[in-house]
Amino acid sequence: MRTERGALSVACALLTMAVTAYGVAIVAPVAVEAQEVGPPNGSLVIVGGAMRSQEIANRFVQLAGGTDARIVVIPTAGGAESYGPSFGGVRPFQAAGAENLTVRHTNDRDEANSDAFVAAIREATGVWFTGGRQWRLVDSYAGTRTEEELWALLERGGVIGGSSAGATIQGSYLARGDTATNTIMMGSHEEGFGFVRNTAIDQHLLYRNRQFDMLEIIEARPELLGIGIDENTAIVVQGDRFEVIGESYVVIYDNQSMLDSGGLFYFLAPGDQYDMAERQAYRPARTLAPLGRVESRPWPTRRPDR
Repeated sequence: MRTERGALSVACALLTMAVTAYGVAIVAPVAVEAQEVGPPNGSLVIVGGAMRSQEIANRFVQLAGGTDARIVVIPTAGGAESYGPSFGGVRPFQAAGAENLTVRHTNDRDEANSDAFVAAIREATGVWFTGGRQWRLVDSYAGTRTEEELWALLERGGVIGGSSAGATIQGSYLARGDTATNTIMMGSHEEGFGFVRNTAIDQHLLYRNRQFDMLEIIEARPELLGIGIDENTAIVVQGDRFEVIGESYVVIYDNQSMLDSGGLFYFLAPGDQYDMAERQAYRPARTLAPLGRVESRPWPTRRPDR
């Protein structure tokens, strides 16, 4: 395993509760000096699940080369024995104008290591992981030639995307990776593919009332950057910076930053940007200025009964 490498429709009461309990901050572009967290080449599109916005699929296809894109869709996280060429996971990309679409799936690690299986990925300009359980992707592909070809795709400037489980797998720490249930934050599988290094990524955040769950991981692993993404919302990662697109919010959990009110996490809206190396959030404005209310000070130690 490569540890280092390797919606707005949410009820107002839910968002108000999160804001009141831990505070909210919102965000403009910043130059990237070195790729410390994101991939040095290529792009990532990381979606919080329930992708309905055509904007997200359009951005992925654009990054993959537009109508000439060669896209491989990997539905393995869904848990079915097989997926045909008419699998519904290809439809958003068809609607975006992509015509060269291939579905690849296996539960057999020997097959994942075969020339026949990786051939399509070797020729791809984009690979997409659909939803389900992220540990299935680890069991099938981690440490195989398939994972090697995913890294090679990024090296040649391609794009990797995914929704729900396909989002979490892109972090280095595998949140909700337990085979028994997706309610266990730190379970039997703890290593993702690490396309975004030193991070843990959660999904379906506000829609499923998950906004407080990431605190468990960051308090146990304070070196990690926690990124929570709501449904129908995505981050587009290039280098160490990402932009929020879609219709809802992204939440940042950084053990070394707090709101001036004492809040342990804060919100980014569509159009906001975040530098993952500097751990600095920005909002487009007439002048470039750091996000307000976020202070550089460590989280306080919480009592075990809290």
